[in-house]
Amino acid sequence: MAFRLRMHHLSERLGEGNLAEATGRCGVQDSPPGSALLSLHARVQGVSPAGVETAIGEDKTLLRTWCMRGSPHLVPTSEASVFTTGVLPVDEQGERHLIGGVGWALDRLGMSLTEAVQLIEAGVREVLPGRWLAITDLGEEVARQVTPAFPAHLRIRWEEEGPYAQGQPLGEAVVHFCLRILALRQVVCFAPRTGNKAPFVLMEEWLDTPAPPLDPGQARAELLRRYLRSYGPSTRAHFAAWLGVRVRDVGPWWEELAGELVPVDYNGAAWLLEEDAAKLGEVAAATGIRLLPPGDPYTQLRDRWSILDERLHREVWRSAGSPGTVLLDGEIVGTWRHRSARGRMHLNIWTPEELSGVQREALDTEAQLIASLRGAARVTVEFGRHGRPG
Repeated sequence: MAFRLRMHHLSERLGEGNLAEATGRCGVQDSPPGSALLSLHARVQGVSPAGVETAIGEDKTLLRTWCMRGSPHLVPTSEASVFTTGVLPVDEQGERHLIGGVGWALDRLGMSLTEAVQLIEAGVREVLPGRWLAITDLGEEVARQVTPAFPAHLRIRWEEEGPYAQGQPLGEAVVHFCLRILALRQVVCFAPRTGNKAPFVLMEEWLDTPAPPLDPGQARAELLRRYLRSYGPSTRAHFAAWLGVRVRDVGPWWEELAGELVPVDYNGAAWLLEEDAAKLGEVAAATGIRLLPPGDPYTQLRDRWSILDERLHREVWRSAGSPGTVLLDGEIVGTWRHRSARGRMHLNIWTPEELSGVQREALDTEAQLIASLRGAARVTVEFGRHGRPG
């Protein structure tokens, strides 16, 4: 685990301003909203909300876009193709699985995903130029824009309420699904958040200089390299789950990197980058405390047994509303949650084992930093033994 922690920049923080290096390891998920800020704080010295927003909105050295698992991430703009082109499956069935749930709508409309994406891209290019639109507004306008493309009997289905959200026409849902593919094709990305909304913008309009392109094979190979450097040793199944595709779909990634991989025995057959094999035992154990947010890249690993007692897996990895995790000297030792009101934060920390006074003091200090990042002037920290925090 010491090797992985170092690769995730969790054994020692990077110097101030190294946001691109931190996000370039394997992307930093920004879901739930704001979690990327806390993940960056865990990896980089001197992180501030203003600094991150400047990197996204002014310097544009960071890009917020949909990528792995169809989730929003922060990635280095200069390496965006690794996390967009490199994520795209090579065929329609792989794309359907990546974005999930669209199949019923396409069958209802008698369309392939390829046809739907082509239609929605044309609509986006009509509606979005010169504008920032949140997904609800963009979905409504694009769905309306492309409605005339359907014959009368399919137009009725396009405009009828679908099964995805109450009151949402089927066509708007299809737009929402297709936007994920358009993000991976670098047609759209996210502009800076405005309030609680993350508006879309045309990527070619947003960036002053286009992100350097990569051949799809090169992009897939580089994405797998970064994954294995962060999570290796690993398997095809674990990579597929991290990426958001089926195991049968990952052949094109693995084949691109076949000459660089070595098999290892890691609770069964697994793979590692050959150049990393000799480094596993050379890394010193990690020290220090981090409060990792839900969705942090480190806890996105799939061999969860390697970092946490299996009895606590359901608590840490929930389908919704997961807590943050407490990383102490390289080990996950507990979970945390917070609530804020009127400039004050209350932060609860639960651990299975009693913490020492020194450890509590260090967590108090870290909690103060988290509160400041969240805009709270004061924070109170409450410690408890691990039961079932709500």
